[in-house]
Amino acid sequence: MATGSHVTGAQLIANSLYDLGVRVVFGIVGIPVIEVADACIAKGIRFVSFRNEQSASYAATAYGYLTGKPGVCLVVGGPGVLHAIAGIGNATHNCFPLLLLAGSSESHQVYKGAFQEIDQVSTLSPMTKFAARPPSLSLLPATLEKAYRTAYFGRPGATYIDLPADYIQGTVDSSEIAPLVEASSAPRFTADNATIKKAAALIKSATSPLVVIGKGAAYSQSEAAIRELIKSTSLPFLPTPMGKGVVPDSSSSNFAAARSAVLKDADVILLLGGRLNWILHYGEAPKFRENVKIIQVDIASEEIGNNNANNIEYGLVGDIDLTIRHLLVELKGYRFSSIPQALIASRDKNTAAGIKKADNAVLPMTYQHSYKIIKEAIAETNTKPIFISEGANTMDTARSAFDVEEPRRRMDAGTMATMGVGIGYAIAAAVARPDCLPVCIEGDSAFGFSAMELETATRSNIPLAIFVMNNNGVYHGVDPEAYNLQSKQPLPSTALGFETRYDLISEAVGGIGLVARTPQELKEAAVKALTCGKVAVVNVFIDPGAKTKLEFGWLASTKKKPQKAKL
Repeated sequence: MATGSHVTGAQLIANSLYDLGVRVVFGIVGIPVIEVADACIAKGIRFVSFRNEQSASYAATAYGYLTGKPGVCLVVGGPGVLHAIAGIGNATHNCFPLLLLAGSSESHQVYKGAFQEIDQVSTLSPMTKFAARPPSLSLLPATLEKAYRTAYFGRPGATYIDLPADYIQGTVDSSEIAPLVEASSAPRFTADNATIKKAAALIKSATSPLVVIGKGAAYSQSEAAIRELIKSTSLPFLPTPMGKGVVPDSSSSNFAAARSAVLKDADVILLLGGRLNWILHYGEAPKFRENVKIIQVDIASEEIGNNNANNIEYGLVGDIDLTIRHLLVELKGYRFSSIPQALIASRDKNTAAGIKKADNAVLPMTYQHSYKIIKEAIAETNTKPIFISEGANTMDTARSAFDVEEPRRRMDAGTMATMGVGIGYAIAAAVARPDCLPVCIEGDSAFGFSAMELETATRSNIPLAIFVMNNNGVYHGVDPEAYNLQSKQPLPSTALGFETRYDLISEAVGGIGLVARTPQELKEAAVKALTCGKVAVVNVFIDPGAKTKLEFGWLASTKKKPQKAKL
């Protein structure tokens, strides 16, 4: 057999990724993957080097969500893989496409107790859609292609490829390697015609229909079809936190401000790319009607009927865009015009209450008034934001405070409610959408999980505008006087340092640090953070909320009240 030129394993990995269309890799290097990262850089692939594998893996998951193709993360073996498992879990539960690559011990050292040796394939197999060590160096490209494709075909998720050190440092004759082609779009299919007709008839018969838009609708880039659906039918809709922007929040059909009322009132719900998990209260009473009918559109057939098996007959399995376009044919001429006045009144009342809270310029500042000021600065500076928010109260309040007009322009802790995703997500957002500015609304506790990634952003020349809502605690802070009484009464477990200067961390790594205690200071700081073109952290000192009840309202609302025994 004729021989060709020889390539190293590291070059083979980089060439394969490039041929698959990969142009960005997130990760942290160490022996033996330094050579892989350098080969990627030489090939023209951007390598964004992080300070912690968790943040790198979170960034890769966010990149996968924003682009629709797997985000790629490269780490060392052993502890590097253990740290990156956080991203694996995040990708799996949020249904984001992720390909994790990791170095491992040399093949001949397996089971001998080699440096950082873990059976990584066995460890990650239960957590991923596909995990493998290539059978040989010549078959490495084909195995990489399978893992890359598997991550985003069907329901998106995580995959893993193990890269032994002797593979990375070995060589192979190029004539032995089958060429790869750039990865194609995932196959698309629509739900069956009979079920679509049945779903359309159910919508037409509904007295109080509702469309619920999940983040799967945003990921699938189905906004054109869904906007046409809402416009042509005038159906009211409710976006989930990351479904915001698929239809503009400014739409008159948006009933997010009356979330509880519109969910409980609906007798038929068209659920697009969402799951009946805790975010949607499992589709159960008291948040939903006892006899509500749910038409669930999802790419994964196994999701149909979860927590609501009575509605399997209305399950529409398929691509959301194609399925909605098919449904629109069946709904031609239908228009809903009977939204109850009680729902409109509830929406107007809650909107007015939100405006009143936002206008309340007390000191220390509140979440609501701080967000109003940040919104005003965004408008005045013509900033095109991608909102990243995390932290229980910070995130929950921000969800309704910031309007989103375009899809995939808001990310948060997601299905796993994962703290620490913020800065990694923001860096990925800046790389995936360089035309936008990541605007991070961070709780002080959540910010602490990934604050060192500010150095990653400054070194990588990635501008970020970060607002740390500093209330000195987890969920809420404590009375400031408590810090002077620690010898008599220890601080509670939820307390953080009093007025910690998070802004100075940004200055230490080459960014800008700003402090805001008053509305005027926040306005000036926000404008600077949004326009400086650098990493900027605004440390926003707000009311610690020491007397606030310690509870996550979203979960508390699903608790069923005990029934009285019948005599």
